[in-house]
Amino acid sequence: MENYAAIYAKALAGKRLTFEDALSLYQSSDLLALAKLARKAKEAKSGRNVYFNVNRHINLTNICVSRCPLCAFGRSSGDNGAYVFEVSDVARMVAETMQEVPDVTEFHMVSALHPEKDFQYYVDVVRTVKKFAPSVHLKAFTPVEIVHFCKISGLSIGSVLEKLKGAGLDSLPGGGAEILDDAVRRQICPNKATTAQWIDVIKTAHKLGIPTNATMLYGHIETIEQRIRHLITLRDIQDETKGFQAFVSFPFHPQNTGLTGVLPVSTWENLKMIALARVVLDNFDHIKAFWMMLTLPVAQLALSFGADDLDGTVVEEKIIHAAGAKTAKGISRQDIVKIILETGYLPIERDTFYQPIKIYEKDLK
Repeated sequence: MENYAAIYAKALAGKRLTFEDALSLYQSSDLLALAKLARKAKEAKSGRNVYFNVNRHINLTNICVSRCPLCAFGRSSGDNGAYVFEVSDVARMVAETMQEVPDVTEFHMVSALHPEKDFQYYVDVVRTVKKFAPSVHLKAFTPVEIVHFCKISGLSIGSVLEKLKGAGLDSLPGGGAEILDDAVRRQICPNKATTAQWIDVIKTAHKLGIPTNATMLYGHIETIEQRIRHLITLRDIQDETKGFQAFVSFPFHPQNTGLTGVLPVSTWENLKMIALARVVLDNFDHIKAFWMMLTLPVAQLALSFGADDLDGTVVEEKIIHAAGAKTAKGISRQDIVKIILETGYLPIERDTFYQPIKIYEKDLK
């Protein structure tokens, strides 16, 4: 316990934690003590503010060449439920959103790795979004998708990103990281980007002035040690590039996946991982509690465990729900404001770059 006390004091002072420090904090059963550290770290970064945005998710297709064991979303061509949105479909969806939600500030677009769509299709999709919503931020394509685009186009990572940026891409969501350990990836996503490729895309994007998020999918076959190494890898990248905007941890939803015998992680585990991420990722300004993965009650609790962002209104998410998520496919601004105010924090509607759009000091009626 003396060692734990020293680590706790180190974290309370805001000093950088080592791998061994983080492991000791995780292994302690005193979750409320960890929460205290995480709250202190959160409030040092963003005070009493808790952020959200008005966004719309668009998942272009679920037809995928990878068919990873961890994924419940992917389909093969001809499968029941397989779909793909053409560029005209995207144009319609964006135009409808601009009519129905004129104050939307972000389109979030991630998809499967379609076996037949060429790279020009994705460039055209980006241009179409910007044609119908020129002022709305487009966060699109995970590093896994970028690697796929390189394969189908014969272009380098830098060239692919430059062409997408030229068409109107504003940032990358940073998904597909899962666990940045190839021993794990060979089992859960053997046909997707490797650890080195994911990192290469992220670093190249940052060098090109394209900010990204960082993610982790936990609660499947990985060890606690692999989770912590993943966090430290992200911290090292941020030291080098300073291009990450936020960290998002996703608990694995096992339903309808190829990973048998895996049970959903507990609320205790979800809160512990958010708090641990907040104290380890000392160079990240924002930690998201993605309500759609966690459920709204757990996401609300996470605001006392170091999170300072609930993501956004979302609208019509497909990937997480294919794996058995029972949350709604969207949420109102009024509901987000309410659950933040209940925690004693201040709701801040933001843009993608965390610039405040509106501050809410009371419930919306």
